[in-house]
Amino acid sequence: MGDHRAEVTKVVSDTFRLDPALVEPDATLEELGIDSKGRIRLLAALEIHYGVTIDLDRLDRFTDVASVADVLAEALGTGESEERR
Repeated sequence: MGDHRAEVTKVVSDTFRLDPALVEPDATLEELGIDSKGRIRLLAALEIHYGVTIDLDRLDRFTDVASVADVLAEALGTGESEERR
């Protein structure tokens, strides 16, 4: 999971032009200034970056960097979900 957290931190930093040092794994997306539209933008950025499809139903789990990393792990087939397509 640690690898995905670092990767998600980079995608969040790049997508929203944030200093990576400020993007902590337990920082909520709201604290980072990422609203509901931003979460959709983040989901799209992850899908493009990794070539995966993440079900929009998972968007409600995008609460902090760590939870986004969990959803990404599932989409990549390294988690317990069947999100990989």
